[in-house]
Amino acid sequence: MRPPQAMPAESVVGAPRPVGRPDLVPPAGPGSAPAGLGRPTAPPRPQPPAVHHAVICVNAPAMAASGPDGQLRGHGLHGFYRNGVRALARMELRLGGMEPLPLQGALTSTAQARFLGAVRVPGDLDPDPALTVERLRHADGVETVVVRNTGPRPARLPLEIALGTDLGPVAEIAAGHRPPDLPGQVQSAGLRWTGPVHSAVVSAKPSPHAVLAGAGVLRWDLEVQPGARWSVELRTELESAATGPRPPGGRGTGVPLPWSEPEVRSDDSRAAPLVSRSLDALGGLLFADPDRPTDLYPASGAPWRFGLAPADALWAARLTLPLGTRLAAGTLRALARRQQLAPAPGRTEGLLPGGLRHGGPELPPTCTATEATLLFVTVLAEAWRWGLPRAEVAELLPAAERALAALCDGLVDGFVTDLSRPAEERSAHPVAARAEVQAQAHRAALHGAELLEAFGRPGGEGWRSWAAELRGRFRERFWIDDLSGGRPAAGLAPGGQPLPALASCLVHLLDTGLAADGGRHDSLLDREQTRLLAQRLVAPELDSGWGLRTLSAKSPRFNPLGHRGGAVRVHETALAIAGLAEVGHENEAGTLLEGLLAAAAHFEGRLPEMYAGEQRTPGCPPVPHPAACRPAAVSAAGAAHAVFALAGVRPDVPGGRVLVRPASTAPLGELELTGLRVAGEPFSVRVSRIGVAMVEEASGDLQLVAR
Repeated sequence: MRPPQAMPAESVVGAPRPVGRPDLVPPAGPGSAPAGLGRPTAPPRPQPPAVHHAVICVNAPAMAASGPDGQLRGHGLHGFYRNGVRALARMELRLGGMEPLPLQGALTSTAQARFLGAVRVPGDLDPDPALTVERLRHADGVETVVVRNTGPRPARLPLEIALGTDLGPVAEIAAGHRPPDLPGQVQSAGLRWTGPVHSAVVSAKPSPHAVLAGAGVLRWDLEVQPGARWSVELRTELESAATGPRPPGGRGTGVPLPWSEPEVRSDDSRAAPLVSRSLDALGGLLFADPDRPTDLYPASGAPWRFGLAPADALWAARLTLPLGTRLAAGTLRALARRQQLAPAPGRTEGLLPGGLRHGGPELPPTCTATEATLLFVTVLAEAWRWGLPRAEVAELLPAAERALAALCDGLVDGFVTDLSRPAEERSAHPVAARAEVQAQAHRAALHGAELLEAFGRPGGEGWRSWAAELRGRFRERFWIDDLSGGRPAAGLAPGGQPLPALASCLVHLLDTGLAADGGRHDSLLDREQTRLLAQRLVAPELDSGWGLRTLSAKSPRFNPLGHRGGAVRVHETALAIAGLAEVGHENEAGTLLEGLLAAAAHFEGRLPEMYAGEQRTPGCPPVPHPAACRPAAVSAAGAAHAVFALAGVRPDVPGGRVLVRPASTAPLGELELTGLRVAGEPFSVRVSRIGVAMVEEASGDLQLVAR
């Protein structure tokens, strides 16, 4: 399977993830020659590159990736990319014929990295290196190299930078294919490479003393005096001869971030950097359509899914609503433009784009088109509660009605399955009904009812009845009794047989959504069932100590690196923290929060999409996943949301109220959140060490209610 390239947003939708192994060679059949004696075998598929040690800078639609030494060697994913094309694959630096000794390589922000190396001057008897080489890299393709001489004598030696590129698409590179390098040509103060569709140019300032086009080398003859420094700026640009629609761009100059920049103060020093670095990561993923530069929406993640995946974009927008509604508005408008407007072969009217997502070894696949379509209604309703202006809600309401219409005939045997399949196909060839899809459909129906009633549209009461009937069927058929009291089934197979897998997807049953007056909607589970689920979530078979595993460690098919078979996915742990705190299981929420914060500290506050579900042991950090996106929109937004949720801010701007109900156990100690947004105005809240909230800043038009 291959990760998608970051070109048109739709190319990302439903694309499969990379596979971290070559194809297996089938065993020999009867009468075939033994291996090694002439029996033809299929060549193994190239290994997709692992990126868990890579330093990846991201500033949509550009990114850069290298090892911690800063050298771009053309291996794996190394290079500068723009719009899904590798503009530069190699940038290898040598000073005096030697590569600098790597000392440090790390991100300074999501878009920038700093690499530091040292070089001993040839013939110098001093054991300490006299020269340092600093590389300051920006995802947009600019790199500054600074050579400093801290020794007692002048340093006279050549600086050579070897360059090359293949102009390959990231989809092929991520699948393990390495296109051949293109020949370079001298151009002005650098080099140019030309392919069938794209060209790349690297220019240097100051100009090199020599350019060797055949070898792709820029050379400067340096003389750096003691205590002095010398620097060069290299700029990589991609030119395209392609015609047709322009690809999505990034956040343009002068376009502000679509959220407020909060300040977090807490007794737990890990909370503030987690929020700030998560939002920084999310900022690097922001795209905009060429004709709507202010309608920003997040890409799913880099490097594998660097484009619009509707379900992931909606999750990120929803989880950042405490910081304002602008990201939600931009995402909703971008997706409304992509909604299926009329029936088409194999498609249902009202659906958002999406395909099947692997469900793990014990569960059926999930349909991202179904998830996104249902989530569209929820994000619109909750953005309205947080203060999205009524006119903007009304503009998007027809798209929400179309999404509800797709759900209207979506039941098979009483439950929602894959809305992207025509109704007759769903009936003729039923597939399993997953528990989290029922939760998303139930929530969308209730949110849809609220929107329809508030805006004078018909059908609200019908959707409330629909949700009540689904709730009754779910409680009757999705519960599995066992010696521990029981648990919800992860799904129902065709014919009604419960699927007993214990998986993190069950946290969606706790996510009932924001309702009127800051309340909660009815849950698919009753109170006792919710208590039993809370106990299951923090038991060692699901809680790794770093977060929730996607599949129970007791499963015979558990794989700690399986992205749906046992790895920890950050945003599901964050949903569990918020959901458990909201329903009063605060100790369980605190347990999961501690694991997430501990993992974040090892990842320097920049949580990846997922990491291994290995059990936490003293002295051992969490194991990274070689194919995880870093950054990823849902993990970045989810990590910040896990902190915001502890304050319990639940607004109802149309009703003129804000309910503040913090976690009484105060798992972070004293917590102060400044710079939130409710009704478009600043909102600040402080939660004491005994869980008492004090609102310190809010719109004067809102009634504050504390519980």
